[in-house]
Amino acid sequence: MGHVIVGNVRLGSGAPLALVAGPCVIESAAHAVQMALSIRDIAASAGVPFIYKASFDKANRTSIRSFRGPGLDAGLRTLEEVKRAAGVPVLTDIHEPWQAEPVAAVADVLQIPAFLCRQTDLLVAAARTGRPVNIKKGQFLAPLDMRHAAGKVVEAGNDQVILTERGATFGYNNLVVDMRAFPILRSLGYPVIFDVTHSLQLPGGGDGVTAGQAEFIVPMASAGVAAGVDAVFLEVHDNPPAAKSDAQNALRLDLLPALLARLVRIHAIASEATGAPAARCASTP
Repeated sequence: MGHVIVGNVRLGSGAPLALVAGPCVIESAAHAVQMALSIRDIAASAGVPFIYKASFDKANRTSIRSFRGPGLDAGLRTLEEVKRAAGVPVLTDIHEPWQAEPVAAVADVLQIPAFLCRQTDLLVAAARTGRPVNIKKGQFLAPLDMRHAAGKVVEAGNDQVILTERGATFGYNNLVVDMRAFPILRSLGYPVIFDVTHSLQLPGGGDGVTAGQAEFIVPMASAGVAAGVDAVFLEVHDNPPAAKSDAQNALRLDLLPALLARLVRIHAIASEATGAPAARCASTP
């Protein structure tokens, strides 16, 4: 399997289990920095490398009245502030090809949203920035189909590809994660992330908002790490009921230390079972 380097974080076989985490959307600059510092310190205590994630624009909200974020310019200023204050790499998503260049000037990873994972122009624009590209698997695709999305990025001259599983549409506001997806995705030769919290959404299941099932974060994350992933993706918030996006499927910040300790233990066992060395290193604040 190939490796992808994101700032001071290495993703791939033999590397430590990594954490991609943050609030779903940038709510304010102060909140973004506060969350980055808090998660960074928790991850460092667990010996888990950390990549901060948050969106500057949630372009696919259930309702037109839903909070979308501060927008591109203000969002990128906030992500720059996060990098300065916390000293961690950052990830954010893009929705249109023209966004790739300005976002790549700040973000360490460009993320392709699941619903857009087949958009050739978007994938090529992200690839041409030279930044690692994290492609979320569409809820409508089989895992093996992601070879085509990854191939577009590689053929555009960028082999720094990461694949993320976030569940498959089951119907009636539900998503299901097939654990077979993780070894299938890893067989394509790219690092694989499990987006735990988005897989627990109930899209459109609320009254004009996306509902969710945060009570299943621990078992789902545990199962995914046992199945063999390189990182877990978690929406983390200090006060989930007050979160401006995906409140019902976010992990409460104070629950993160115990979850990471559990996942590190599972990752060590899973690595031994596959013959891969279980690496462990502390993040650099």
